[in-house]
Amino acid sequence: MYFSSVVQKQYEDKYGEKEMIPVAANDVAFSIHAVLLTAITLFQITIYERGSQRVSKTAYGIIVVVLLTAATCFFIALPKHHWLWLLFVFNGIQVCLTIIKYIPQAVMNFRRKSTEGWSIGFSLLDFSGGIANYAQMSIQSIDQGSCKNLYGNVGKVLISLVTVLFDIIFICQHYLLYPANNSTSETTTEHNNCKSLEQSLVENV
Repeated sequence: MYFSSVVQKQYEDKYGEKEMIPVAANDVAFSIHAVLLTAITLFQITIYERGSQRVSKTAYGIIVVVLLTAATCFFIALPKHHWLWLLFVFNGIQVCLTIIKYIPQAVMNFRRKSTEGWSIGFSLLDFSGGIANYAQMSIQSIDQGSCKNLYGNVGKVLISLVTVLFDIIFICQHYLLYPANNSTSETTTEHNNCKSLEQSLVENV
């Protein structure tokens, strides 16, 4: 939407010519940064040792469903150039994938009654980003005197909502529900590391 005048025109026809386009330069920068970091992570997966870890059949199934859905919707939108509708579909897919991405970690923390191995710093930064995103959209709405930029970019609103809600869950798990378990796990890990170091020193001597 940020680069396409055609999509911008469709947005103006739907929500009004005086409404600002709800995609700013920082949104584009965030998307580029997310794609680059994801590509780096995928590259690391291919070159580093991962033991018995494999991509699950469920993950492959989700990928296939997403690709088929995206392709089908593209060919539906193609004849009449309904690109704005297609963007809304892609936003919906992104919201679903965001939910799917967070659920396994929340369930794992619940089953283990611990957040050991999960970066709470990531959740805190993610939570801050979600709040900042809502602040930005609220300021834009106040500036325009309209809330159309909220439901005109419902994908961004829902993704931020899902992110903030799951971050709250992770923060509660880490600091309120399982703090003692995390401390015990960290102490045990440090103890095991010290024992391994001592054994290594003895063997070298």
